[in-house]
Amino acid sequence: MDRVTWRTRVLLNHLNQLSSSSNPLSPNPCLGFSPPELSEPFEFDTKEMRKLLDAHNLEDRDWLFGLMKQSKLFNPREAGGRVFIAPDYNQSMEQQRQMTMKRIAYLLDRGVFKGWLTDRGVDAELRKFAFFEVIGIFDHSLAVKLGVHFFLWGGAIQFFGTKRHHDKWLSDTENYAIKGCFAMSELGHGSNVRGIETVTTYDSSTEEFVINTPCESAQKYWIGGAANHATHTIVFSQLSISGNNQGVHALIAQIRDENGNVCPGVRIADCGHKIGLNGVDNGRIWFDNIRIPRENLLNSVADVSPDGKYLSAIKDPDQRFAAFMAPLTSGRVTIAVSSIYSSQVSLAIAIRYSLTRRAFSVTPNGPEVLLLDYPSHQQRLLPLLAKTYAMSFASNYLKMIYVKRTPESSKTIHVVSSAFKAIHTWHNMRTLQECREACGGQGIKTENRVGHFKGEFDVQSTFEGDNNVLMQQVSKALLAEYIAAQKRGKPFKALGLEHMNKPCPVIPSQLTSSTLQCSQFQMDAFCLRERDLLNRFAMEVSQRQKQGESKEYSIILSYQLAGDLGRAFADRAILQTFIDAEAALPAGSLKNVLALLRSMYALICLEEDAAFLRYGYLSTDNVAAVRKEVSRLCAELRPHALALVSSFGIPDACLSPIAFNWIDSNSWSSVERH
Repeated sequence: MDRVTWRTRVLLNHLNQLSSSSNPLSPNPCLGFSPPELSEPFEFDTKEMRKLLDAHNLEDRDWLFGLMKQSKLFNPREAGGRVFIAPDYNQSMEQQRQMTMKRIAYLLDRGVFKGWLTDRGVDAELRKFAFFEVIGIFDHSLAVKLGVHFFLWGGAIQFFGTKRHHDKWLSDTENYAIKGCFAMSELGHGSNVRGIETVTTYDSSTEEFVINTPCESAQKYWIGGAANHATHTIVFSQLSISGNNQGVHALIAQIRDENGNVCPGVRIADCGHKIGLNGVDNGRIWFDNIRIPRENLLNSVADVSPDGKYLSAIKDPDQRFAAFMAPLTSGRVTIAVSSIYSSQVSLAIAIRYSLTRRAFSVTPNGPEVLLLDYPSHQQRLLPLLAKTYAMSFASNYLKMIYVKRTPESSKTIHVVSSAFKAIHTWHNMRTLQECREACGGQGIKTENRVGHFKGEFDVQSTFEGDNNVLMQQVSKALLAEYIAAQKRGKPFKALGLEHMNKPCPVIPSQLTSSTLQCSQFQMDAFCLRERDLLNRFAMEVSQRQKQGESKEYSIILSYQLAGDLGRAFADRAILQTFIDAEAALPAGSLKNVLALLRSMYALICLEEDAAFLRYGYLSTDNVAAVRKEVSRLCAELRPHALALVSSFGIPDACLSPIAFNWIDSNSWSSVERH
């Protein structure tokens, strides 16, 4: 039946019903809510799937979720017969900041932060990550406020400082006897840390450093915690000793006294209202030749003697700067991970809603159809769900290489964390937008979380490194590895480039469904892309250098290939973590559904990245076959949608009313109750 005939029959049926009715204005039966669990059976163990996704400290996570649900500080609100916890974004900026500090005090009193800076070892770090992830699911402002205090201020003291700093500052930081912030970014310099303009000199007569803001562009900017609460800060500054600039160093400076008054020689202003994260008091700082003790220089990399001699075992300024930057990796790790938990929350809400919300019928007298039963709706959400699963496994891999780090692994951690931070946060913003639209008008309501998340998480694309800059760093690191391997005449042995030592993969001229869902084909396609793009990038940079350009400028001019290569590296690394997670499972329903998700992840990457067609890795016929297979996989994953989002293990209270009985939560009785 063609579309016109079908519409005609629907209209005729409607008119016939009106003419035959004694009351043509009699209402249709009201819509009723039916929990999706009644019609969506689980075909695998969601608890076992959650163990794979969360990977560690599940009991600790659930304990903290319960702790937050117990307190009125976490803004419990009843809707549709359920209690939800989420920040009250109707509060003023000042009220949101006050609530952030009250929540920190509540968690502090209950021992949540115990050992975050003073305990050592893998178990302690993983427990800290688990708690931090749970807190971020409730409120990104609260997580960022804690991240600045513990990971940036506290992490800088841990990694840049030595025993004298650890003994003096870490315990007081963990107990919030002092409140720390991290003054690196300036009005004039963000990503380019080496270009910051704050200047520190040394006065040997008093054995003090003198910190100064020489111009307006040198004011410290976007410093979380500075506007209202921080008592101390890590100051990143150019260190000038006897007239010689020794580059960027880190020092501890007090900016408020114990009564909260701004210290002499320090000026602080508020950055003001933001599109999100208004529970964080971002501020601006100027230093007017303030003096700090010589011992406040964080001296694990370099020191200054009492008589003013500069001392460092690392003579090369570039290597010294790299040593200062290496410990900052933890920020990128936590951002990469938290962005995926944001995606999990938004997908759980949007998919649950799509399993209870109906729209239109496909037959003249038929019932309205569930949103997720429309292939177009499946195509909007299920590939994003597969990517979120893939990036959850990638996040676990990143955390594990970080907590087990060694000096030899620092380069790998830097490159992988840069790549994953960029890819994960871009994915999160796209997921939030799609989920917001998939929830229709309900996605606009703040109480339903998804729409508001966009403003809360948008900053992740630029803080702790602009994503585009990070991807260029990834490509530069790959190029350096390529050049080194060529010079040595030896095989590749780092950054996952070992596949370059093997024969170049060959893509079949015709791709069947079984081939497309084969993990070996998928990895071959990803490796072929990365290998070819690295060769092209190296060749283009080399050609530009032969034309007289510097290596650095040649890389800048080759930005298109650099971007393509960075994504290729990240996608391949993420796919490898997925394959490894799947391979560790015995045969069964869990492994089967992961195979579908892995295929969806791989194939949606093939479909969406124009590089596969641009550089001829896939023919137009093969690209068409990939697209068709993605549609088929959507249909195969559809019956598992509820089980897959339930496997995230996010408590109902941390979702939103539209994830459950959205009719009752919008009823008149709910208005009267509030």
